[in-house]
Amino acid sequence: MAVDFSHVHYDSAEHARRYPRVRRSMPREEWDAVYEQVAAIQALKRRRGAMVLAHNYQRPEIFHGVADVQGDSLALARIAAESDAEVFVMCGVHFMAETVKLLAPDRLVLLPDPQAGCSLAESIQAADVRALRARYPGVPAVCYVNTSAAVKAECDACCTSANAVQVVESLASPEVIFVPDEYLAAYVAANTSVRIIPWLGRCEVHERFTGDQIREYRHTTDAFVLAHPECPVDVQEAADFVGSTAGMIAALDQRRPERAVLITECSMSDNVSSAFPGTQFLRPCNLCPHMQRVNLGNIRACLESLSPAVEVPADVADGARRAVQRMLSLSGRPA
Repeated sequence: MAVDFSHVHYDSAEHARRYPRVRRSMPREEWDAVYEQVAAIQALKRRRGAMVLAHNYQRPEIFHGVADVQGDSLALARIAAESDAEVFVMCGVHFMAETVKLLAPDRLVLLPDPQAGCSLAESIQAADVRALRARYPGVPAVCYVNTSAAVKAECDACCTSANAVQVVESLASPEVIFVPDEYLAAYVAANTSVRIIPWLGRCEVHERFTGDQIREYRHTTDAFVLAHPECPVDVQEAADFVGSTAGMIAALDQRRPERAVLITECSMSDNVSSAFPGTQFLRPCNLCPHMQRVNLGNIRACLESLSPAVEVPADVADGARRAVQRMLSLSGRPA
């Protein structure tokens, strides 16, 4: 059913108040051009009882303009599970919306563009996990959160890049199957005595970086280099810090460098720059084409129509939820 926007009040004070959050990544003219959409989405959220969740890789006008919560995929899902919102809009990709649905199964979860996928999640299927487990009988399997619910359902536990080592070691096994990211698997293997059996999946954004690039950035700019563990091993070895998106933010907060390079999806630099006004962010920019499918227009449209909704079949959801909850239980915060 169409929603009447004749009641939307253009609040010039709110317009001006929000602009400093995006000043370092958007000229004022661009912010002015998108603000009508921002105001309409804010009105729709109130009418629908909705919460907008934005991943760290979303564009600034989404991240700072309409999101109620920002963070990595698991943090967003956990916050959704603890919220009393009736509707969630996941500004991210499909596996993220599935994870929200796993932890908030009784709520409506919307994904503005159902074609927003993930090269890493798509690099492995449930049948591949079953084949690995048949090849290595009795060996537990851990899946990165960047996987489909169907893959999660075949694994013993899920993990994020921040807690991958902890999850692997919690299984108390001399060897562990780890899927799907081969570079995150290498990072885990370098930080534990557990033998890691990897799958050769990669993120199309992070794998483009090279160690030579990183060394050149450091030589020419004297910048503090932070790399995501989805990057190739030579990139990790050349960086000053390797960690999750949340870990990068914490490292920046502790270090407060004059210059920084975030070796990850470049929207993250745009989004965190407002929190670190004393740091110059250099942007070796690789954009995720899947994240870029979400925009203000389709966020507004999905709130108008309350579609497309993301569902997870019950038989898949039970197993996938167990894998996620096993991870959450390690932090003492089961969903």
